[in-house]
Amino acid sequence: MTLECINPNDLPIPEMYTQVVVATGSKLVFVSGQQPEDIHGKLVGHGDFAVQARLAFGNLGRALAAVGARPEQVCKITIYIVDYKRDEHVPIIEDAQIELFGDHKPANVVVGIAVMSPGYLIEIDAIAVIDHTAVG
Repeated sequence: MTLECINPNDLPIPEMYTQVVVATGSKLVFVSGQQPEDIHGKLVGHGDFAVQARLAFGNLGRALAAVGARPEQVCKITIYIVDYKRDEHVPIIEDAQIELFGDHKPANVVVGIAVMSPGYLIEIDAIAVIDHTAVG
């Protein structure tokens, strides 16, 4: 699997994502929205965005690992945030994203929404591209 990350010269160079990602591989992985839930489906970190962000990214990592995908094989993520406030939420998202992805910067979009299930503040889905031989 190969990801070519491109930041065109005539677009801003973002710190935490890549403007365009070209993925070449043999298997697409679509990960459903991962929420800040424990193994029993119970919300963790009620009212604490940082705790919820870390767990949602952690759950995304566990979902990827379940199919033999690595974080660096993710080409796109979508982050849904209740009552999104860029200046408040972006630094927290960046910290949680770095914990999972390190230096890898998949294409991403952040979507502000009005409401999720009561107490839930964030959800993250992903698309990865892997080679068949990479699947365990």
